[in-house]
Amino acid sequence: MDKKDELRLGFETAYIDGNVASNVVYRPQFLSNNYKEGKKVLSSVEDELLACDQFQISVAFITLGGIEPLLQTLKELEKKNIPGENLTTNYLNFSEPKALAKLNVLKNIKLKMYDVEKASEGFHTKGYIFKKEEIYRIIIGSSNMTKSALTTNREWNTKIVSTEQGEVAKEIVHEFNDLWKSKYALNFDEFYNNYKEKYEIIKHQRQIAKKEQITSIEQYKLQPNSMQVGLISNLKKIIASGEKRALLISATGTGKTYASAFAMRELGFKRVLFLVHRGQLARQTKKSYEKIFGNTVSMGLVGAGYHEYDKDYVFAMVQTLNKDSHLMEYRPDEFDCIVLDEAHHTSAGTYQKVMNYFKPKFWLGMTATPDKRDDNIEGRNIYEIFNYQIAYEIRLQQAMEEDLLCPFHYFGISDVALVNEKNIKARKIDGRDFNILTGDERVKHIIEQANYFGYSGDRVKGLIFCSRIDESIELSNKFNQMVNPETGKNFRTIALNGSASDDERQNAFERLAMNEDNATEKNQPLDYIFSVEILNEGVDIVEVNQVIMLRPTESPIVFIQQLGRGLRKAEGKEFVVILDFIGNYNNNFMIPIALSGDRSYNADTIRKYVISGNNTIPGASTVHFDEIAKDKIFTSIDKIKGMKTIIKDSYVSLKNRLGRVPYLLDFYENGEIDPLVIIKEYKIYQKFLESVEVEKYSGKMTEKELVTLEYLSKTILSGIRPYELEILRYLLNSREINFEQFSSAFNKKYGYDVDADSFNNAIGVLQGKFVSKKDELEKYNNIDIISNEDNKRFKRLDGFSRRIKDSEFHRQMEDIVEVGLRKFAEKRRAGAGVDSVFVLYEKYSRRDVSLLMNCGKDLSSTMYGMKRIGDDVFIFVTYHKVTAEDKEYIEGKPDYADAFEDNMIFKWDSQIGRGINSSYVKDVMEAKRKHLLVKKSDAESNFYYMGQFDISKVEVAKKKDNSGNERDITKFEMKMHHAVREDLLRYLQSNITSVEEK
Repeated sequence: MDKKDELRLGFETAYIDGNVASNVVYRPQFLSNNYKEGKKVLSSVEDELLACDQFQISVAFITLGGIEPLLQTLKELEKKNIPGENLTTNYLNFSEPKALAKLNVLKNIKLKMYDVEKASEGFHTKGYIFKKEEIYRIIIGSSNMTKSALTTNREWNTKIVSTEQGEVAKEIVHEFNDLWKSKYALNFDEFYNNYKEKYEIIKHQRQIAKKEQITSIEQYKLQPNSMQVGLISNLKKIIASGEKRALLISATGTGKTYASAFAMRELGFKRVLFLVHRGQLARQTKKSYEKIFGNTVSMGLVGAGYHEYDKDYVFAMVQTLNKDSHLMEYRPDEFDCIVLDEAHHTSAGTYQKVMNYFKPKFWLGMTATPDKRDDNIEGRNIYEIFNYQIAYEIRLQQAMEEDLLCPFHYFGISDVALVNEKNIKARKIDGRDFNILTGDERVKHIIEQANYFGYSGDRVKGLIFCSRIDESIELSNKFNQMVNPETGKNFRTIALNGSASDDERQNAFERLAMNEDNATEKNQPLDYIFSVEILNEGVDIVEVNQVIMLRPTESPIVFIQQLGRGLRKAEGKEFVVILDFIGNYNNNFMIPIALSGDRSYNADTIRKYVISGNNTIPGASTVHFDEIAKDKIFTSIDKIKGMKTIIKDSYVSLKNRLGRVPYLLDFYENGEIDPLVIIKEYKIYQKFLESVEVEKYSGKMTEKELVTLEYLSKTILSGIRPYELEILRYLLNSREINFEQFSSAFNKKYGYDVDADSFNNAIGVLQGKFVSKKDELEKYNNIDIISNEDNKRFKRLDGFSRRIKDSEFHRQMEDIVEVGLRKFAEKRRAGAGVDSVFVLYEKYSRRDVSLLMNCGKDLSSTMYGMKRIGDDVFIFVTYHKVTAEDKEYIEGKPDYADAFEDNMIFKWDSQIGRGINSSYVKDVMEAKRKHLLVKKSDAESNFYYMGQFDISKVEVAKKKDNSGNERDITKFEMKMHHAVREDLLRYLQSNITSVEEK
């Protein structure tokens, strides 16, 4: 089909009948922002930039927040020398000079400003023109090149597609060219200096006017956010129920301190003790409380040289107060409420001494990270310390969704220092590896990237997290010898680590936060603080606008702690830039886990976030990985190590939270590790319980019970379909099941009928018949769950009836059923409207296909490149196959030519020796329904369901076999019923460039 025909088909889908299948590349579209549906105007602009040969953009306003998330893409276009023209205006003096200068640095982009004052006319265009060969794709609507317009605002845009001869495209391009060539369109050198000067004057004037609105604008504007309101409401209920303790779990930067202050005020507590573990935190907290209370209560400090014991509200260091000379200044019942900051430390002896002494009316703990690796030790469980009372919980994703945090732009960048984790963590590191970590090449690379991706605000105020103390010291020294490209002067940095005193830390934080106009000869601002881990928590430098990570990600908790240092909102800070330098580390898979907040450790879910996380992250934040970094993460996902340790850590965390032994459904409901991941490692949950709760669970089940649980966990837990699960749920409570009754209840719940074939097949599955080998049949055929009384009536077997009287066996059976049904419901929600039992873009194994197609047994051992099942044919493709240099071509597997030509057309070759007249080819040609399933590489066990296709072309061809003989093959061109999603297509087509550890 030529491009004009593709366009006509695309127009038919867009404007006449949305059910017509067409290539999305040639289809007009409506574009808006809705991350819950995976839609952002930013992503559409980015997709078009990556695909075009040239581009032209005309927007009234350009801000740094608008171009920041595009910087990685624009750099790629510069490397490829893709030319671009950007036209903006001086309308309202809104465009930011810093953003314009950033664009002007790119060698492939020309930038002009249309002078609306001299032209005496308004200019409010919002158009993005992309050309590839003879086709234009043009986005026109309401989105300027600003942060909110491209990510969060309600914006309406349309993407039109046209040949260069199309009337609309001609008119739009003509209009752009007219404006571009106008005498009022000034080149960068002509407009920039004057525009910048005027912008700064107006900005300064606005700041003065803002300050003069009211004596204390900050106090006047201060009001509780959604988390703080929710906390107060829940605390009232908890206190009314008679509880004495509660825990606030809240992401860094969401306002825990203000939350506690509002709560103390609203709950009417007269005397309050606020306990912290560092002196500067006590001072910071006191300042925050003063903004809420003003002069209505007296406030004082205890610790760091202060002894203000008798104030209404006391802010004390735990290291000071746990000493008897200070503690005995107070009666045990002195305080109405005691607030414990960074409450995950409360199991420590210093905190426990204070907590054992005081008897307040209420204890409030606050933390962003309640889960720690030593929580399984008696007395260390933070949830238990606070009586399992969670007053409020808000994690990073929800906090972003509710706009409680400063948006971040995360860039995963390939590191040039390829040193493995083992060497980095060694007590002593050899000279070669240390020189790689601190070498001039790496320093230059870090500075180049930090300068290019930049920051929001007048100057950089950055934190740099290193792997080692000696590395942080040496890198700081190296930075101080290098010129900052922004200022033309040397960088000003220090290394700050565990040996630093409170005064040294406080001085460093103040220097990082200060502005240039407050500098003195003796006290200069800092550009960066280098550290290893002391900045992970308890540091409140709201001005931080750039965070650089130069270390392997050891855990999602530490990653979020470090990311969180930049997430506090501050005046003049529109966003924070996160630069993560990614090496060949085993734990790279933890990066998308941390960013997504998904703790399931399901490899497919982790991959999905790397593929399309930028579309689905809440708010104005964005996530980007360069291609090399992305491949390093995919390689890490494919080789996840230490899964049993991860599972045990997840179990301990969940057990601590619940105060009891968790089951599979608890993991699912609490967003912890995917039950399927646990089953993959242990086969049945009982075996896992026996490994972690030896005395309580060992030897508690019969062999038959274990075999039954193993079979059902392997077969139905994944929730591929609901029939077996619903039948089993019925059997756990009733001795007999009638097809008509079951069918009626099923229809009422799901809205469609269960056919007799599927029902009978499901009965066979529950009889242990869904296996692939004879020894498996012998093992599972005696699970004795259900028997056929006749074609319509089925009976629960007596042996099964006796077994489910065992409460533990019954509980684990119910557990499997509930998890399976939840997973099925989740899949169907994701694929609503798909014309098949398969859900578009979900992952399926060959075994899953056997189950869904009512095969009666597992046919995966006979499914290779193609399998015909009744009226359906399934094509299984591994997109990146082992190359001929690495491994001989294996006869019977698909040819290496299999590939998507675009998001509608797939080219596929038959097995060698399968000519056009073979039964193999006839099976493909004559099947009523044809399905395509694809995985990227053999590292993935399951395939993406790409949907149904029709055959548009068949050709005779030849290929040499291993012996060098020419043999028949058949080449197919397939047209998909649904255009393949762009992000998934890019993932499949991207190169695998994994580098083995040195």
